[in-house]
This record gives sequence, structure tokens and C-alpha cells, in this order.
Amino acid sequence: MRTIPASELIINDDGSIFHLHLLPEQLADTVILVGDPGRVALVAEHFENRECEVANREFRTVTGTYKGKRMTVLSTGIGIGNIDISVTELDALANVDFATRQEKAQKRRLTLVRLGTSGAIQPDIRVGEMVFSRTSVGFDGLLNYYKGRNDVCDLEIEQAFMKHTGWNELLPKPYFIDADSTLFELFKDCTREGITIAAPGFYAPQGRWVRLEPQDVHLNEKIESFEYNGRRITNFEMEGSALAGLAALMGHRAATICTIIAQRIALDACTDYKPFVRRMITTALDKLATLD
Repeated sequence: MRTIPASELIINDDGSIFHLHLLPEQLADTVILVGDPGRVALVAEHFENRECEVANREFRTVTGTYKGKRMTVLSTGIGIGNIDISVTELDALANVDFATRQEKAQKRRLTLVRLGTSGAIQPDIRVGEMVFSRTSVGFDGLLNYYKGRNDVCDLEIEQAFMKHTGWNELLPKPYFIDADSTLFELFKDCTREGITIAAPGFYAPQGRWVRLEPQDVHLNEKIESFEYNGRRITNFEMEGSALAGLAALMGHRAATICTIIAQRIALDACTDYKPFVRRMITTALDKLATLD
């Protein structure tokens, strides 16, 4: 059995994992992921009690109970790189013996649900709606670095998308990865089903033009017109593809739900979106409290 070197899995002097600063016993099986560290408090204020509160850099964590169910809420910050860190370290907390630095024989399955904000790219999706990313599209290339990528991705839709958009070979190859089916069934009565792009940036990777012109100024038009078996791409965000992909490779359940705060077609955005986010949080907590 492989022993993981100290350089590959860094454990702090207090026994906590390097970036998250969590101890294995501080992690619940159900984990809510948010981008904004300030949003951790919006989730944790619903907990009946709090076991621990840990903070390091943009990673803030509270573990407690909601309606009797133990949950952890963790802020990841912005971007795919932070998801690579967060999901890998959460998995290590669950499935690596820190004393021996070896994988545990009995694996623990986590439920990882990201609650985020997003911009819609279809005209019929309204600000304030919740979109469940039944499929996430990675423009980031992260999953391409991991063995087994093709085993968990939908290669047919990937090829159709690249052909439709005339995908530039200088860009990372996109990957299409589905959310956990159990989580989709859990949330389908209160969310809109979507195909969500996770971009590696907020500006040109999402078609925005401030001073630097995007490489393909028509890419968003091609994305909006893409259709596959009656399904359309619905929205942009920045983390969901890596979450879905890494979780699938590791054997965890994962999904992304986003509140729409911008309408890219109408060129409109809502900056006072906290009431929408609060509704998403309470909806997710209530649903997750019923999950086995």
C-alpha cells in the first residue's frame, strides 16, 4: 500500500491538514461549500449548535447540526484552484490515516453541495432563480490532469460542443461532468435543471470585455446557441466542474446550485441579491437534512 509522502500531503504540527486547518474529527459527512467566507455565517446561523469554527486564509469552516443532522460549511474562495485544494483535503480528512499516511481500507463518502451565485445566458432564466447544475462544463482544464478523467466525463457531448463552437486548440479542452443523481432527485422540485459552465476567470473566460478583447468575441453566442438532446447551456460560474469531477473520481456525491444574480442576455445584474441567497441556503439545508 502506498505511503503518501509529507511533501504530497502536508499535515500541520497540530495534526490539521495544510490549507483548511481542519482535524479529521471536525469534518461532517455533509459539507456545504460557499465561495464567499462571509457566507459561512449565513449558513451557520441556522445551526442548532456549533462544534468548531476554524479559519485560515479564505478557508473558513463551521461544523454543527441542523435539524439534528451534522453538517460542515466551508468557504473555498473564488476559482477552480481552490476547489482542487478544498476537495482534495476534504477527501484526505475522510479517507487517509494521518498517522500512517495511507488510504483507509473503509472509505467514507462525503456529500458536497456548492451554493453559489451565477449569471444566466438564456433569456428565459430570471434573476433570483436557482439553477441545479445537472451537468458542469469545465473550461478550466483541471480534470485533464487527473487519471480517469474520460471514465467520468460525457465524451459525446464534449465532442459536439467543441465542433459547434470551433473550439480553439490554444484553450484547455473542455470537459462535461454530471452531478450526483441522488442529489439531482433531491433538488429537482425546487430548482431549474441546467448545464453550467465553470470558467477559469471572471472576465474574458466568460466573454466579458473591459479593456482586453476576448480571443473569440462570438464564443458566448455559440455557447448560447448550443443544444444537445434538447438541453441548453444555462449559466456561468467558476467552481462547479472541478467539484463534480473530483468528487466523481473519489467516490463522493457532489452538486452545484447557483442563484442567478445576473442576466447576461439582458445585460443586467442585481447587486442586492442577499435575500435570494438566504432562500437558497434555507432550501438546501432543509433538503440535506432529509438525506440519508
